[in-house]
Amino acid sequence: MQLKLSEFTVGQSGVIKSVSGEGRMRRRLFDMGVTPGAEVYLRKRAPLGDPIEVTIRDYELTLRKREAELVITEVKG
Repeated sequence: MQLKLSEFTVGQSGVIKSVSGEGRMRRRLFDMGVTPGAEVYLRKRAPLGDPIEVTIRDYELTLRKREAELVITEVKG
């Protein structure tokens, strides 16, 4: 099942399938290691849902909801 990273629930994991968007935002995500094939795990979500904290490539990364909406994943199990 495919979901946007912004739609994950805490504790959910998956594999990044694609990153949409253009220009600076997409380049910024790639520079942070958010690339197709990387495994991602949602660790925390702020009380109002923004930002979220994920584990990707063995480090913790905080993303804004608008950034997470650009990341399409294949959910595990």
